Amino acid sequence: MMSSVRGDEAGVGADMGVSEDNTVTDIVVVGAGAAGLFAAIAAATAVPGVRVVCLDGAKSVGAKILVSGGSRCNVTNTEVTDRDFQGGPSRVVRHVLRAFPASRTADWFRVAGVALHEEEGGKLFPDTHRSRTVLEALLGACKGAGIEIRTGHRVTEVHPSGAGFRIVTSAGEVDARTVLLATGGKSLPKSGSDGFGYALARALGHSLVPPTPALVPLVIVNSPFAAFSGVSHPAALTVRDGGDRHVVAGSLLWTHTGVSGPAALDASRHWHRAVEEGRRPDVLLSALPGLTFEGLEQLLIEAVRVHPRGTLRSELAGMLPSAVLEGLLRHAGADPVVPLSQLSREHRRAAIRGLLEVPLTVTDSRGYQHAEVTAGGVPLEEMVPATMESRRCPGLYLAGEILDVDGRLGGFNFQWAWSSGWVAGTAMARRLSESRV
Repeated sequence: MMSSVRGDEAGVGADMGVSEDNTVTDIVVVGAGAAGLFAAIAAATAVPGVRVVCLDGAKSVGAKILVSGGSRCNVTNTEVTDRDFQGGPSRVVRHVLRAFPASRTADWFRVAGVALHEEEGGKLFPDTHRSRTVLEALLGACKGAGIEIRTGHRVTEVHPSGAGFRIVTSAGEVDARTVLLATGGKSLPKSGSDGFGYALARALGHSLVPPTPALVPLVIVNSPFAAFSGVSHPAALTVRDGGDRHVVAGSLLWTHTGVSGPAALDASRHWHRAVEEGRRPDVLLSALPGLTFEGLEQLLIEAVRVHPRGTLRSELAGMLPSAVLEGLLRHAGADPVVPLSQLSREHRRAAIRGLLEVPLTVTDSRGYQHAEVTAGGVPLEEMVPATMESRRCPGLYLAGEILDVDGRLGGFNFQWAWSSGWVAGTAMARRLSESRV
């Protein structure tokens, strides 16, 4: 059962006796996930005394944080650039990341009492190996800044009203001078991410890049490689859809339904985007990503001279798990134990293609229930990069996964949440401060 933290456990929210009348609030944050909580903290930090209220439809907040990274929470990465993201224009992503880079994220969490350590690929995790540590740090900062978190307040409408906005919730109405939508996307709907924020944004004048699952395992129906289930190895996947070609490398995990692991997860957004746009993508596997066709052929030709009795199995042993090596070769019609000296040029090349150019008949993914993030969302072109304010609706701000930005596996999506949340929160607070001068 998914663990969670309620507002009263965090020491904030309606359960602590916070006033819930309809007096005008300075800032209302819709969605108390990573981006929403961080934006609220940024606003309260930028201008002490500003009144910030977070509204969330769940009975408890932070469910997605708690389950992320195998319940360890990959907070960020040692190096994050716009090249780690897809979706909106790189220049906009770059501007937001530079305003609050990964180094500042790591510093913020350390000051908040969350020591981080680096793992493979530059991933930064809390030393406790517990995602709850991250959530508790965020909620502690909210409590210290006087931020109200109202759980069980599902927002159903947001519309301009007077000098600000009126927010209609399942528990009543709230008036606010500025509003931030940080409702997330549609991934992991059990955590509360059901895409309702898209409707709110569209009602306020925004368009939408059609959302699809991303960072999600791919499905291969009637896979000829089902016997590999549970085996992992380095790989590269190429997604080809017409004129576009996307290559992603990383560990591949064979499953009983298809493929998973970083390579498959990172490739999934490209496969889904092609399907969404009406194209028929092909997926090719290279099980030996460090080798080219020419390089592997030269290696086998040289092996005949050095080891005349050598076989494909003996010469390639150690490059792949034996079950995968032999299975891929046999699938390509190559006998793993025939001496290399007896292989014709045609059969040698068929064996090479069977290792470096393996068609995977991907038919679907495991969907939003298993997706770690959503691709698509509100276009970045409709936002002011320096503030994350809407160009369509003054006083409205957006941050996090609701926007058309998705990062590869490795802490990048959390960094987008921290960066975009911080930019939006500080800009909202400063806007209010300047309007009162």
